Amino acid sequence: MAANLTDIDYIALAEFRFALRRFQVFSKAKAAAAGLTSQQHHALLAIRAADPDDATVGYVAQRLIVKPHTASELVDRLEVLRLVRREPMPSDRRRMLLRLTLRARAILSDLASAHREEIRLLRQGLSSISSG
Repeated sequence: MAANLTDIDYIALAEFRFALRRFQVFSKAKAAAAGLTSQQHHALLAIRAADPDDATVGYVAQRLIVKPHTASELVDRLEVLRLVRREPMPSDRRRMLLRLTLRARAILSDLASAHREEIRLLRQGLSSISSG
């Protein structure tokens, strides 16, 4: 089922894709400046945003859309960097919950502030596209 798209629709879609790509480049650069890979930043953000009882390697895998073993390796690296620690789940001590360290929280706070501002600017740009 093909939609009847106008030139304006294609321009808006192209601009949206361009804005997403610019945001990804911005985010990757900010993460690198903080000493993180983009994937490490995304994992920290996922852990921070999760309900504390849901912050597991499986949750990180789901949020990053990666296989569980990939998420486990990523969390291992974050542990080595002293950004994440694993704690046994009180209800099932075989399962581990992920907790951010104070250092991770400080890094993430700085990154989140910069990203929030970039999203505000992105939103303004996209508003002008959709109303134009």
